[in-house]
Amino acid sequence: MYEIIKDTCYIWAKEMRSVISDEGVLIFFVVVPLLYPLLYSWAYNNEVVRDVPVAVVDLSNSNTSRQFIRRCDASPEVKVAYRCSSIDEARRLVGHQVARGIVYFPSDFEKNLGRGEQSKISLFCDMSMMLTYKAIYLTTMNVAQDMNAEIQVAQANPATEREGEILTKPLDFEEVQMFNTPAGYGNFILPGVLVLILQQTLLLGIGLGAGTARENNRYQDLVPVSRHYKGFFRIVFGKALCYFMVFAVMCAYITLVVPRIFSFTSIPQPGVLFALMLPYLLACIFFGMFFSCIIRYRENVILLVVFLSLPFLFLAGLSWPQTSIPAALQGIAHLVPSTFGIRGFVRVSVMGATLDDVRYEYVWLWVLTAVYFLATCAVYRYQLRSARRHAVERVTSIKEAAVRQKAINIQKEANT
Repeated sequence: MYEIIKDTCYIWAKEMRSVISDEGVLIFFVVVPLLYPLLYSWAYNNEVVRDVPVAVVDLSNSNTSRQFIRRCDASPEVKVAYRCSSIDEARRLVGHQVARGIVYFPSDFEKNLGRGEQSKISLFCDMSMMLTYKAIYLTTMNVAQDMNAEIQVAQANPATEREGEILTKPLDFEEVQMFNTPAGYGNFILPGVLVLILQQTLLLGIGLGAGTARENNRYQDLVPVSRHYKGFFRIVFGKALCYFMVFAVMCAYITLVVPRIFSFTSIPQPGVLFALMLPYLLACIFFGMFFSCIIRYRENVILLVVFLSLPFLFLAGLSWPQTSIPAALQGIAHLVPSTFGIRGFVRVSVMGATLDDVRYEYVWLWVLTAVYFLATCAVYRYQLRSARRHAVERVTSIKEAAVRQKAINIQKEANT
């Protein structure tokens, strides 16, 4: 047991020195986890869009249409930036991205209202950005509903104000925002992105170190062959301990400190959060160690991880409903630790879920930890044997070369 602990600590110390001495690995292990969450959170800190520019085409030029325009302009989401004389002029503004939508009033807008007929307003929105579309559409709908209620009350001429309220809202409702109370984009997307950053930086750092060792042909750095590396379990535990110690600090910073800096919704129970993040970190570490076995060059890991970042986020079911993801892709998602890490963290941190509420994600994270641990051990065992075989072959070739050279020297002396 003493030898096992001693060898594991030796491997841990050697791996820690390797991390500190490699600038690329140090950037992905320390600098990126510290700065990336701040950059993303700062970019989405406004939560909602304000003063989205729209163009208005008012062919009616009536009191009602002007009142509608003033109410839209008074809202915090929309700004009436342009008044156009034709729909073509407004379309050109949208095409140049200086306006995000068009509100169109036909020439008979108020005439139809005066005759007691239904009048229409046309709304054209730029769908390239959903947040601006939502702001314009909801603002226009709210203003239309308010003015519809006023027209109904004026036509019915109720005896009391309460009768007017019942007339316009016979079935009243109250909207209550659950969990994401600010209804902001940052609170919606950032919790999942923060958890994904942990996995991706681990993959980048571990893969970069492995790629560097292979580029330099340093088999002893991949799977060392000295007396300290008699068992591949010691290698896996020693390296994993190094990565876990670094990312335990980064995990606490990303999951607890960053949300509070930017006032994101964060109501986790400390014990539940710790219980969930422990298997998530272990699964990511062993996933990264297994993933690093296919890395041949330093550049490869950056290309692969950057390419896979968005698919991993989509497969987690955060930006697209989980039930709408095809079964084949859901099967692939079950192989990635971030899938269950994101789902579990969002429910624990944003919704205040207990460990029993995220039992499925919690169990799957432990399953992935065990699967990738065994897979990593199998691959390291193969690499250990391969490295030793290379070492033996190299020593044998050196001895054979020395014997041949000695025979040549003897032959030369005999000839002379």
